[in-house]
Amino acid sequence: LIFIMHLQEFVTVLVRDPRIQKEDSWHSYIDYEIFIHTNSICFTRKTSCVRRRFREFVWLRQRLQSNAVLIQLPELPSKTPFFNMNNPHHVDHRRQGLQEFLEKILQDVLLLSDSRLHLFLQTQLSPEDMEACVSGQTKYSVADAIQSFASLNRRFPIEEEERKKGKNDADSDSESSSSGLGPSDDSISCGCKASPASEES
Repeated sequence: LIFIMHLQEFVTVLVRDPRIQKEDSWHSYIDYEIFIHTNSICFTRKTSCVRRRFREFVWLRQRLQSNAVLIQLPELPSKTPFFNMNNPHHVDHRRQGLQEFLEKILQDVLLLSDSRLHLFLQTQLSPEDMEACVSGQTKYSVADAIQSFASLNRRFPIEEEERKKGKNDADSDSESSSSGLGPSDDSISCGCKASPASEES
């Protein structure tokens, strides 16, 4: 007797741990940790953790929309001029909106086939580097970039257990980089760089 187990595919995405990052004496912005846990064959890595800012979500939505013109993409939380990064309610409202945005996107098979989405979720590459990688202008492939980033962040496999325990003590290792992109990320061989200064985004 042969039993064939059909495993239901899932993608869990959490947008969490908002942090204020200082760009220079005048500019600060908030970035958020994006945690992915999945068994989907669409993903190179089954667990990953990156930090992204609002401006990068805006870029992702524009790129996904231009590649999938027939799909009505979900909206991002609106960019209000009254947004105050020191107001926990404002920050959490935006965090929640970003999570809902990603949850909806990850349910669409067509969007899941876009390499930019995977680079956004599973590497710390800048939008410019993601574009270069997707259009074949880099020595590394999309899968190389994701594997290379993962190898620099070895805490991923224990992330699940740590999450069950409650507050993740490994989170504190994401603060030390001057670029605000996390610990060893700027040494990634895929050319990670911080975004240029501008208003909070």
